[in-house]
Amino acid sequence: MSQVVVVGGGLAGAEAAWQLACRGHRVVLYEMRPQVTTPAHQTAGLAELVCSNSFKSNETTNAHGLLKAELRRLGSLLLRVADGARVPAGAALAVDRRLFSDAVSRELAARSEIAIRREEITALPDAPAIVATGPLTSDPLFDAIRARLGTEGLYFFDAISPIVSGESVDDSKSYRASRYGKGEGDAYINCPLDSDGYEALRDALLNGEIYRTPEWDEVPYFEGCLPVEVLAARGRDALRFGPLKPVGLEDPRTGELPHAVVQLRREDREGRMWNLVGFQTRLRYPEQRAVIRLIPALRSAEILRYGQIHRNSYINYPALLSPHGSPRDEPGLIFAGQLTGVEGYIESGATGLLAALNVDRILRGEEPVLPPPTTMLGGLLRYLREADPRNFQPMNANFGLLEPLAQRIRGKRRRREALAARALNDIERWVDTLDRAGTAASGSG
Repeated sequence: MSQVVVVGGGLAGAEAAWQLACRGHRVVLYEMRPQVTTPAHQTAGLAELVCSNSFKSNETTNAHGLLKAELRRLGSLLLRVADGARVPAGAALAVDRRLFSDAVSRELAARSEIAIRREEITALPDAPAIVATGPLTSDPLFDAIRARLGTEGLYFFDAISPIVSGESVDDSKSYRASRYGKGEGDAYINCPLDSDGYEALRDALLNGEIYRTPEWDEVPYFEGCLPVEVLAARGRDALRFGPLKPVGLEDPRTGELPHAVVQLRREDREGRMWNLVGFQTRLRYPEQRAVIRLIPALRSAEILRYGQIHRNSYINYPALLSPHGSPRDEPGLIFAGQLTGVEGYIESGATGLLAALNVDRILRGEEPVLPPPTTMLGGLLRYLREADPRNFQPMNANFGLLEPLAQRIRGKRRRREALAARALNDIERWVDTLDRAGTAASGSG
């Protein structure tokens, strides 16, 4: 039985540790919290969800839903635990953050193969190891990574949304509904805005004072997580076509679509906490309070957590790492999670799972593998290794990552259905190939 070091107890590290243990390896999992904290984490729990409680859509015609389906076939711990900690969120998979983190922590602690150590790692471990310290990697370790890879690294700023108390939302000025009626009817609270209210909200976002430092003005935001005030500055209707779009959210009291809708998504099973969907921001706290008060249903809302902004670090993967995510001269030291330039909970966990699979293969004397680019996981990894190193930016799961279909199919939904069917078939065949190879290796040992 080999020993593998996993650095980082977030989503990627937790998934990696579990997968390695399931393959018979002893794992030492290092997590620096609570001894060393970060600007975004609030607990010492493993797999803590920082920005949102949503893993996004479960539908395979959605890129994130397709990636989930692939990971379920690969035996993902995170998705199994997420199903058990689920809260109503329509077609999305959203969880009670505390229940989710607690359950992941219990699962890992219960494995005799895994030793959890609460201490900061300031130097890169020797292979075999997985480094999954996330976008908030501590400065000493990131310095060690820079020294090892010979680069200054890359970074961008990420923002998180405010959370309000559910009992403080005005029911007379809001309604419960999921978009297009999908999923549970009480998954979201919808706070409608008329045209005047929308314009007032946009003006407040544009004129609000933001937290500002010289370095913040030089670093790009990730397009998938733009601060709401930045999006508001892109045009009068940018918010109405973005996080405040009313499409599919008819007000049952009028039977009509509002001009705009601020959605609240349930944070916990009891419905005590609700997240302002798409309202990540760098506004100062007084400005956030003033903006939220402009939403009629939230004029008396109790704000439980204000939006925040923090720096996210990542490695220039295509310039510096091998196809499977290691330094080119040390294949058994694999980077995983958002540190590699993926963006999103499921994407991070996916890279942790794949890193564990490849460490296991290397320890068994086999070559690392990557899923076919017809799958969402394979397409994501192809992007990381083939993107232009001069303009490398973090990437979410999306259908543009997939190998095109042999035949053109008209209609976005039909095209996505065909892409998803092909991806699920190909991930099935790929996993079967790995299983057969593993069985053969075990039989010859």
